[in-house]
Amino acid sequence: MPQIAVTHAPSGLVHATVVRARRVTPHMVRVTLGGDDLRRFEYRGFDQWVRLAVPVRDDTRFDNLADTFDTRGYLRYLMLPKNTRPVIRSYTIRDHRADGPDGTPEVDIDFVCHGTAGVAGPWAESAATGGVEAGTEVAFIDQGCGWVHVPADHVLLVADESGLPAVAGVLRDLPRDTVGHAFVELIDAADAQDVDAPDGVTVHWLPRTGGEAVGDLALQALRDLPWPGGTVAAFAVGESRLATGTRRFLVGERQVPKSHVTFCGYWKAGSPR
Repeated sequence: MPQIAVTHAPSGLVHATVVRARRVTPHMVRVTLGGDDLRRFEYRGFDQWVRLAVPVRDDTRFDNLADTFDTRGYLRYLMLPKNTRPVIRSYTIRDHRADGPDGTPEVDIDFVCHGTAGVAGPWAESAATGGVEAGTEVAFIDQGCGWVHVPADHVLLVADESGLPAVAGVLRDLPRDTVGHAFVELIDAADAQDVDAPDGVTVHWLPRTGGEAVGDLALQALRDLPWPGGTVAAFAVGESRLATGTRRFLVGERQVPKSHVTFCGYWKAGSPR
């Protein structure tokens, strides 16, 4: 049962700085990172994700982090003094430019913002309002792509707002003759983004404006979908129940092979992010 794979890229710990930040929808902030060290980062597109370290205090350090986030690297992180170690969260690279305005590479990372909930979201929101200054140091470790290239007649992409950057990246980089559907739950209809989907892939935006639990709308839409003939490759990310529920439905009720369903719970409802 394929889940999101972890690939410890040879680039190791990549250092960058905040270049700019802006709110792209009511609940999403895009932070652009830049710097010469990004030349070591190998961009692969799709849902490529990183372990991102952001500062929570003025004296946060990045020079003593490990080059991988495997068991040994994570234990090393836990042993660092709490008052100087950064917060580390997993995020998708939303976009990459080999040459930014100053000639150095840039990457964009989208953050879901729920006011004061969480740590990285409020940090990004502060960057968008000037509380985090341009030039602020961050670092990340490239962990590869989760999307698995399985030959199939149709694709099904399922996500909530936390998985929107991953789904957007997959849609952008799929072959242009791909056909299928993408179901994306949102906090609000205004959180929908322009995505570069193949003409044959229908994107369904599902705002939770009726008080629905995360995952209810996407799972129901998936059940209501007239089932296509042929083979299916699926990708489900976001809240844990949404991701596992999608896999359970596809494998158990639609007989999609387990090897054709990639899924990952990015977060769990009721738990701090």
